[in-house]
Amino acid sequence: MQICGNRLDLHRPRSIILMKEKLLDLLACPTCGGDILLAYASKYDGKEIIDAVLTCKKCTREYKVVRGVPRFADLGKIEEDKAATAENFGWQWTNFTQEDPKYNDQFLGWLQPVKQDFFKDKIILEGGCGKGRHTKLAAEWGAKEVIGIDLGDGVESAFALTRNLPNAHIVQCDIFKLPLKKVFDYAFSVGVLHHTPDPKKAFVSLASKVKKEGHISAWIYGAENNEWITNYIDPVRTGFTSQISQPILYQLSKLPTLGVFLTTKLVYRPLNAASKPIANKLFYNEYLNHLGNFGWREQHNIVFDHLVAPTAFYISKDDFAGWWEEINAKDVSIIWHNENSWCGFGSLATDSTDMTD
Repeated sequence: MQICGNRLDLHRPRSIILMKEKLLDLLACPTCGGDILLAYASKYDGKEIIDAVLTCKKCTREYKVVRGVPRFADLGKIEEDKAATAENFGWQWTNFTQEDPKYNDQFLGWLQPVKQDFFKDKIILEGGCGKGRHTKLAAEWGAKEVIGIDLGDGVESAFALTRNLPNAHIVQCDIFKLPLKKVFDYAFSVGVLHHTPDPKKAFVSLASKVKKEGHISAWIYGAENNEWITNYIDPVRTGFTSQISQPILYQLSKLPTLGVFLTTKLVYRPLNAASKPIANKLFYNEYLNHLGNFGWREQHNIVFDHLVAPTAFYISKDDFAGWWEEINAKDVSIIWHNENSWCGFGSLATDSTDMTD
């Protein structure tokens, strides 16, 4: 029997709450920063608390756990642009749930110079977990604990993918109002920050939860070499494809996917294998050759991803470097990736309790 606040919980087996208690040690009220307690749980599945209510010890606000995921955000009560992005990507990650063995190398490519053994024994935060594939990899690669956060319904897929990993946790929340303590050894965000209303502010918020001497990685769209997207694709995305229903876009996006698929498989991959110097003269060669590694389903996912986002920023190297200066990072590495994006990595030299102030 356990008492929490004013509630008496007669039905909570100690063996069931062990994993969730580990998560509670990492959570903090997004409003006041107070400790989060388990008020009561109404449904269990094995060692997972499926439905419950959490409460803040300091301000007494309550937050629900629904289908295994703590919910610190209500899409009906947040800014319209955030809600639209969360809704569109939430649909994507509940419909493109495939896994691919090539994700491992792709993930490390986005996080370079980080290697697989870097994850071992660290408390890790993923800013924008989508369907949970990177949270899963971090957990499987030996993280002590890893929390994947996301604002949209993709948390359902992420929870389903990671629920059997004792060191993996999924939390639904706003990256600008993280319900977390400053306890993380490493935080990373892959392909998410540039879809927020203020990418730099989102980055600083993520970094604010990393301990001194901890590390952070970010992968973002580059402004360089992507002028053709910002000039020709973005107007279509903002004015049409991100505004229509996701199921309709799912079908419509098959046509451009067909063009990309045939081009990468029949032109880029063979020519890169035959003569790299000649292939390097092709338009967007590094990226499209890389894309050719994947099959139809993943290429469709990537095309859909570029068309569904209501918000997308393309960030220059100079602007990206300014993000790292903002958080007082040291030993910063910024690497040009596939000639269309930037990978950043650095460590936190500050012990500021809240860099978002």
